[in-house]
Amino acid sequence: MDSVSTPRFTLSPNPSPVSPERRAEVLANLGFGKVFTDHMAIIRYTAGQGWHDPVIRAYAPLSLDPAAAVLHYAQEIFEGMKAYRTAQGGVTLFRPDANARRFRKSAERMAMAELPEDLFVEAVCQLVTVDREWVPARPDESLYIRPFMIASEAFLGVKPASEYLFMVIASPVGAYFGEQAVSVWVSEYCRAAPGGTGEAKCGGNYAASLMAQKEAKGHGCAQVLFLDAVERRWIEEMGGMNVFFVLDDGSLLTPPLTGTILRGITRDSILRIARDQGLTVREEPYAIEQMYADAASGRLKEAFACGTAAVISPIGRFRGKQGEVVIGDGMSIGPVAEKLRSSLIGIQRGTSPDPYGWVRKVL
Repeated sequence: MDSVSTPRFTLSPNPSPVSPERRAEVLANLGFGKVFTDHMAIIRYTAGQGWHDPVIRAYAPLSLDPAAAVLHYAQEIFEGMKAYRTAQGGVTLFRPDANARRFRKSAERMAMAELPEDLFVEAVCQLVTVDREWVPARPDESLYIRPFMIASEAFLGVKPASEYLFMVIASPVGAYFGEQAVSVWVSEYCRAAPGGTGEAKCGGNYAASLMAQKEAKGHGCAQVLFLDAVERRWIEEMGGMNVFFVLDDGSLLTPPLTGTILRGITRDSILRIARDQGLTVREEPYAIEQMYADAASGRLKEAFACGTAAVISPIGRFRGKQGEVVIGDGMSIGPVAEKLRSSLIGIQRGTSPDPYGWVRKVL
């Protein structure tokens, strides 16, 4: 595990932090993304000056000009990552360098200022260090970290902004989904098209998924599955998560990265672990009609979603205009997904060896 670099941030402590007693009450009954820690990290960017004035200060509302470019032209990107409490009481991050790389690539696609990767990681580490007491210790709990960047220049005109705010906030969270398998609605809406922003982690992609997500809930489903925008038959991604399938020959199948699917860090980690466990891994197109046929015949044994928030969540059934199919027993996680999940969580929480160098020690 690597150690944190020398701080370059100014620390302006919150004058009214949450009391230890109130913090304990919050940590005893966690939801997801509703409570935030005492501080946030901020770095400003100005064209001609670059990134400047890095600070850790009290979590508080922002003051934005009504003409701020983000409000009109949606120049915005974000990341999702977690800090974990180890059995020894320390705090670690999982693959923060990968988040930093993806953040830079998202900025490039959205014509935004690119934050140096080491500065991204340092900002996250400094915030976690200051708010270390907010990192929960119970299984399936963690500190969810949200780095994001917005165009803050005040102007009305379609062009890349010349001023940006990079920020990091954090929220102690419990499990995103419960233990049981989720139902997924196969949507007729499109999430992304070739040449679009599907590979960038920008808010617009998620806004475009909300109507489909609303439709899914109306059909009793917790999540939504998107197909490709051209032929409307190739499985791509879920509403914020990548998707995997386990076939009866033991192979693991996931849609390929073609520019319309987010390069999930959890996805990449699962692929690496699966190959090292001897599984045959295939990144190849999978048609929705083939998935329905494989589920009906028993060839499809397991399906699961993966992402930072959910880690690995089993899928029990797919519903759509094509009908409904049940995967496995429709209720619980399958043996392949369970083994992958245990391996991944073991590395993240320090209960298993980390042969990949993925874990970074913060404290």
